[in-house]
Amino acid sequence: MTTPSPTLPMAVIRRALEEFQLPAYDDQVLQIQQYIKILAAWNDKVNLTAIRDPLDILYRHFGESMFAGISVPIERGRLADAGTGAGFPGLPLKIMRPGLQVFLIESSIKKATFLAEVIRELGLKEAQVLVRRYEELGEEIAPLDYVCSRALGEYSKFLEWAHCEALAAKEVVLWISANDLEEVQKIQTWEWREPIPVPNSMRRVLLMGTKKP
Repeated sequence: MTTPSPTLPMAVIRRALEEFQLPAYDDQVLQIQQYIKILAAWNDKVNLTAIRDPLDILYRHFGESMFAGISVPIERGRLADAGTGAGFPGLPLKIMRPGLQVFLIESSIKKATFLAEVIRELGLKEAQVLVRRYEELGEEIAPLDYVCSRALGEYSKFLEWAHCEALAAKEVVLWISANDLEEVQKIQTWEWREPIPVPNSMRRVLLMGTKKP
């Protein structure tokens, strides 16, 4: 018999969002609550995230992802999330900014199926799952205002792709460890802003770059 997926109280979700200085509207809190419940149920069958505790998922995945919405900020436009996995950061940003058009790029069919279910269950519009490797994509998702990566690594390869003319991307947003910061900032095809420390994290930062001609 399957154990029912845990449901985080709305008050707990609101408190976590407030710690990241994020707004906590009822409809968005409900969507986060439902998303975590679906994720917990699927994680028993598909390895979506190594983080299993719902509260840790809330802080690490949702808080960190949505923090970019106010700190970068990401407000509207077209965003591609490369190697999105279980939907982070793309779907939390979509929940926070409903007017954002989001492309979730994920090569795993099982993970892509999960993402499609979350989009359907949460009733999200203009959120598209692309079952491809990110480097295979270009004009079909162009032009882009933001290209994001939170757990992809391979920064040189990713940033070369993000800079390609076919993609027509304006800015990149990276969630990276402080240890990787120097390596990334050496890449000269982007104009890097001052890194922003991520609250409640172990030396993780948000790094945003604007495309150089």
